[in-house]
Amino acid sequence: FTKSNRLTGEDNFRWRGQEISRLEGFSDAVFAFALTLLVVSLEVPKTFHELLEAMKGFVAFGACFAFLANIWFQHYRFFRRYGLQDTTSVLLNCVLLFCVLFYVYPLKFLFLSWFGGATSVEPKEATILFVVYGLGFAAVFLVFTLLHLHAWRLRVELQLDELEQLKTLHKIVDHTAMMIIGIMSCCLALVLPENLVGIAGYFYTSIGLYFWVSGVFLGKHQRQLAEKLRAV
Repeated sequence: FTKSNRLTGEDNFRWRGQEISRLEGFSDAVFAFALTLLVVSLEVPKTFHELLEAMKGFVAFGACFAFLANIWFQHYRFFRRYGLQDTTSVLLNCVLLFCVLFYVYPLKFLFLSWFGGATSVEPKEATILFVVYGLGFAAVFLVFTLLHLHAWRLRVELQLDELEQLKTLHKIVDHTAMMIIGIMSCCLALVLPENLVGIAGYFYTSIGLYFWVSGVFLGKHQRQLAEKLRAV
């Protein structure tokens, strides 16, 4: 049992994917293209006024970049942990990349409207925007859930130890929770009156609350098991 692995940056989980596969190389290219789509409409400013206008979108771009970077990191860690290259993993990975590309423009449009960019949204349009964004959000984490369920089914072949199995189950719970939050946001956008539809967007702040609760309960369970295995 390995307590720590400084080379991988993760404790108590043996990384089975050591080399960058063609699947990951292709995925990285798609993620890079998705990031390009975030800025493709921004031309190099020619005047100071244009520079100030471009800077108005900086916060929105930063938020979008953080969201995509998180998705990329979840993808990276999954393939490092499990090293799966089978047909099911390839198909689910392709679905994930499709969802990411679908997700980019609603993501950018939403954050530009929130952070004072040139984008404006009418109340009726906001409902559709939150539904489209929520569906994309939910679809991304649905695929992550299915990928981890696939790894769980192969836990014997992958030789996952007790703590690795627990971490895999916790990832399934986390990604399922994110998917539910996206779906609930869609439902709020559809049922709330137009003047309150913004609540569907603020509902994503519940992500922070969820991970706080998850850290308290699921994280405690992981720590207790890790300590038990160290004592063996």
